[in-house]
Amino acid sequence: MQHSIGQKINELRKRYKMTQDELAQQMGVSPQAVSKWETDASIPDLPTLIALADFFHVSLDELVREKNETVSLLPDDARKPLEQMLLRIRVLSSDGDRVNINLPLGFVRIASKLNFENFKFNGSDALKAIDIDAIISLIESGVVGKLMEVESGDGDTVEIFVES
Repeated sequence: MQHSIGQKINELRKRYKMTQDELAQQMGVSPQAVSKWETDASIPDLPTLIALADFFHVSLDELVREKNETVSLLPDDARKPLEQMLLRIRVLSSDGDRVNINLPLGFVRIASKLNFENFKFNGSDALKAIDIDAIISLIESGVVGKLMEVESGDGDTVEIFVES
């Protein structure tokens, strides 16, 4: 099912536990403008779309296009070397903290193989439970896309994507 830009703005705003008034204030527009966006009565102009994408830590492409977040298994001839791929981790805490981690997979693999003691995720239980070696094994076998989305009981959300 395709989502309109307005639906995506609405979903992102709710994910960030914001009111339309709060988002309007952040974007320097009226609450009525946000309401019109979310009901598809109007579309934000390009500078506002860029500001929305930056604010919600998504790409402009993710905001305006339908993005397939399913997991895919790539055939051998379509796979890129790990050094050309990116591991993206997004964390949205129930306290309103937003963390985006973008790591080159070549670095992740080296750090994992060397057993860096500091290469462990701290914070919420959902982050601590991430098994980097299992993720690397999946990627090496050709798996790409949204590998994981966890929402903890206290409202923290963690998403893990692999982009080729």
